[in-house]
Amino acid sequence: MSPDLSWVLNDVLQVPGARHAILVSADGLLLERSSDIGRDEAETNAAAMSSMQSLSRAVAPFVGGGAGAWRQTLLEYDHGWIFLIAAGSGAYLAASTAPDVDMEAMSFRMQQQVGALGRAMTAAPRQSTLSGS
Repeated sequence: MSPDLSWVLNDVLQVPGARHAILVSADGLLLERSSDIGRDEAETNAAAMSSMQSLSRAVAPFVGGGAGAWRQTLLEYDHGWIFLIAAGSGAYLAASTAPDVDMEAMSFRMQQQVGALGRAMTAAPRQSTLSGS
């Protein structure tokens, strides 16, 4: 059973102007969605976000400095922005916002939630129950 991670996504939406958030696997599968976006729409966007991150990684050397690491993709549209960041190994967090969103606040909140997500997904190492061996 997968843990319910919608709390992470819903917290991203606390930034004024934030609209939707999805957690995506590297192969384009929807891992989780905020409560305000329908499953079909979230799945369609998950596939697209996987392609966007792949494209962003492929063109990272274009920025300069050799094979620099991709950190974030921002896409601007007439009616808002899409933010896309890495959310651990093989997962990505995407959020859509209004055009007047505070971009710094949005990026910061997403980074915070990625940290929280990492802590939620990490299990403590098992302790041996054998004594003295």
